[in-house]
Amino acid sequence: MIRLVDFRGRALTKAGYNSELPRADLNVAEAMQLIAPILERVKFGTESDLIKLAEEFDGVVPPSIRVPQSALDAALNALDPEIRSALERSIARVRTVHKDQVRSDKKTVVVDGGEVTQKWIPVDRVGLYVPGGRAVYPSSVMMNVIPAQIAQVPSIAVASPPQKEFGGLPHPTILATCALLGVTEVYAVGGAQAVALFAYGMEGVCEKCDLVTGPGNIYVAAAKRALRGVIGIDSEAGPTEIAILADKTAIPADVAADLISQAEHDVIAAAILVTDSPELAEAVALELKVRVALTKHTDRIREALAGIQSAIALVDSIEQGIDVVNAYAAEHLEIHTKDAREVSTAIRNAGAIFVGRYSPVSLGDYSAGSNHVLPTGGCACHSSGLSVQTFLRGLHIIEYGEKAFLEILPTVITLATAEDLPAHGQAMTARLENLS
Repeated sequence: MIRLVDFRGRALTKAGYNSELPRADLNVAEAMQLIAPILERVKFGTESDLIKLAEEFDGVVPPSIRVPQSALDAALNALDPEIRSALERSIARVRTVHKDQVRSDKKTVVVDGGEVTQKWIPVDRVGLYVPGGRAVYPSSVMMNVIPAQIAQVPSIAVASPPQKEFGGLPHPTILATCALLGVTEVYAVGGAQAVALFAYGMEGVCEKCDLVTGPGNIYVAAAKRALRGVIGIDSEAGPTEIAILADKTAIPADVAADLISQAEHDVIAAAILVTDSPELAEAVALELKVRVALTKHTDRIREALAGIQSAIALVDSIEQGIDVVNAYAAEHLEIHTKDAREVSTAIRNAGAIFVGRYSPVSLGDYSAGSNHVLPTGGCACHSSGLSVQTFLRGLHIIEYGEKAFLEILPTVITLATAEDLPAHGQAMTARLENLS
């Protein structure tokens, strides 16, 4: 069901490890060509064009693109009390963690009379995308909305695909979660057209946004790539992935269950086990055969585990395993070793690290308090997960007095001359004409 890769006796480069643990083929460039006409239709279109796109791609005609407040209220009123309680408890934990990410302004006195202040300002308006399709993601509403609210973004809009079974509205649990969080601006739009709507805006429908965040399918990723620059983005967010670094102390049932949990998302989801224990590798493979057959989404999971993007990798030692997982830079990395906390300190590249058997990825997906919108496709080696910082911009405020200005003036003139930009120096010396 899942292939075996043997790295024992082979110390490879980062590129070498990645070549044998590839992600699923995801041709975003091709998807960009496919969505180009959609982006144009939205850019120059009206609400009727959005409704036609919903009919084409979602198989339903929404009564309106903007979800009325009455529908949000009705969804919240009808929400199962147990689900509401679970959402409220998770919301509280996510808020607790993200409140500690708030940045304070910092004034630096460079010299007497010369100072630079670093100020953090929220973006004016954000568009948050919540996917639909195979599953319902109220958790993605939480993960996007809460950090934006804590960053004090003044204008927040959410888009989620219209659902045929709900009369052209997004899934009621999505709407209920928006209502629970106080979000009143919600749009029944999915895919590339949702990103385009936020990027371009549409008169009488939706105001242009400054930033779009949230996960989605390949067409959402393609739209983000195509419109980056027109709008800010968090990341392209490809298929989900889990890597597990484990030794002989790991419990095979735990490891297998966690691999399955992420494979459940998509047939191109990646599930990787890296271990120095051949016995564990064999036991996990046997557990997968048993457990996959017992899950609801057996076919989807089996296809994901059998794909080129999934594997059990054997290594000589946990030290080599650390090299492998640092090279792979997984969205989610679990550590199931005897000294899991110590091992975690050697990890440089991961979207989030889950330490020990009682910290599965599923916990982070919903209720750990951490954010589950994380870099995929190896991007964890250079990018971070969604946070309050995503919605903040750093702004330098420079203020020099006359004495500090005169002291540094020769240095600026020297550098301006060296760069053959004499007008820069003249902008400095012009101040000498009217000193106080």
